[in-house]
Amino acid sequence: MSETVPLQQRKRIPEWLRLKLPRTSAFTQTRGLLEELDLHTVCESAKCPNHWECWSKGTATFMIAGDRCTRACGFCAVDTAKPLPLEGDEPNRVAEATFRLKLKHVVITAVARDDLEDGGANHFHETIEAVRRRNPGIVIEVLVPDFLDKDHSLQKVLDARPEIFNHNLETVRRLTPQVRSRAEYDRSLTVLRKVKERGEGKIYTKSGIMLGLGESEEELHEAMQDLRNVQCDILTLGQYLQPSLCHLPVVEYVTPEKFDEYGAVAREMGFMHVASGPMVRSSYHADELNLPAGE
Repeated sequence: MSETVPLQQRKRIPEWLRLKLPRTSAFTQTRGLLEELDLHTVCESAKCPNHWECWSKGTATFMIAGDRCTRACGFCAVDTAKPLPLEGDEPNRVAEATFRLKLKHVVITAVARDDLEDGGANHFHETIEAVRRRNPGIVIEVLVPDFLDKDHSLQKVLDARPEIFNHNLETVRRLTPQVRSRAEYDRSLTVLRKVKERGEGKIYTKSGIMLGLGESEEELHEAMQDLRNVQCDILTLGQYLQPSLCHLPVVEYVTPEKFDEYGAVAREMGFMHVASGPMVRSSYHADELNLPAGE
C-alpha cells in the first residue's frame, strides 16, 4: 500500500466524475437477493462507483471464493486477510441469483486465492457449470487472477467453456510493481496469450487498464499494443479512483475527451470492442457486447 496522502493534497474530483445515485425498487430488490443468498459482489467489496446504477438495473458482478484476498494491490479496496475455506454450495447460490435476476450475460470474478494450489480455478469451473445448468443460453464472462500462470489452473477454467476470459493488465509496465501485489506485467500477457491459443478461437479474451496512476501516453499505447500482440479481443479503459487514503493516490484525472482519443487509438489497433471512459470498469455494461452464448 502507499503511504497515507494528506487530505489537503488530494486532487478535487472533477464534475464529470460526480454521479447522481439512483435508488429504485430494483436496487433494493437486487440488494435483498444478494443478502438472501449470502453472495459477495465486487460492486461492494471493491467500492465500485457504478454499483448504484448496476443494481438499479438488476445486475451485479459476483465475487466468488470469499471476500478476503491474499494479495494487497495498491489500487484495490478488497480486504487483504487470511482467507476462509471455500463454500461448496456457493456455485449453486450464484446460479440461483443469475436465474432470479434473469441475466443474459453474467460476470463472475474472485479474490486472488494464492493459498490454494489451483488458485481457486476449480471453484471457477464449478461455478461456471452451475450457472450454465441453471441458465441455458447465458453468456458467461469470467474475470480471473493470473493463477501464478499455472497451466493446470488455466486449463481448468477453460474446460468449463466461458464465452469471455477476462484478466486485467491494470496498468503499464513501469507502474506494475507498485500497483499490483505479486503480479507481473509479462505474466499477465502470457496468461492471455495461452488462453487465446488453447481456446482455439472459441473464447474471447478481454483486459482492462486503469488511467490516472502516472502513466504516460506513450506507455499506455505500448500496453495496448502488447495486449493486441497476444490477440486480446476486448479492452476497457477507465479512470482510477482512490478508494481510501491508504491506497495509491490519483496522479491525474483524465478528461472524457482524452478517453475518446485513447479509445479511437485502441480500435485502430484492432480490438474488436473497446469501452473507454472515466466511469468504465471491467464489467460495466458488459452485456452490451451481445456475444452469442456457448452450447
